[in-house]
Amino acid sequence: MKLINSTTDTVLAQDLRQAHSFWSRFKGLMFQCSMPSDAALHLYPCKSIHTFFMKFDIDVIYLNEENEVVGIETNLVPGKMGWRYKEARSVVELPAGKLYGVSRGDTLAFAE
Repeated sequence: MKLINSTTDTVLAQDLRQAHSFWSRFKGLMFQCSMPSDAALHLYPCKSIHTFFMKFDIDVIYLNEENEVVGIETNLVPGKMGWRYKEARSVVELPAGKLYGVSRGDTLAFAE
């Protein structure tokens, strides 16, 4: 599955994985050594994240029910808590440095 910024018609990730169950969200990216540069992880439902037990920095996109970007965090280092956005319904985690051109208000799409 691909992650696309519909507002700018840009592919953000070629390999979007989904974490939509309790256990897949719980595990997330913990204990992984790295993340491929073309990958992303979509956590749903989710309002906030942490990077405890992670070994690399990530960029984070917070989405509302309409998949509009309501928050962005760049270069979130291991061992930190992310922001909590009241209007967020899901979160996308990407390798650090991948959020160029993504802004609040953009709409993201998930495509096969």
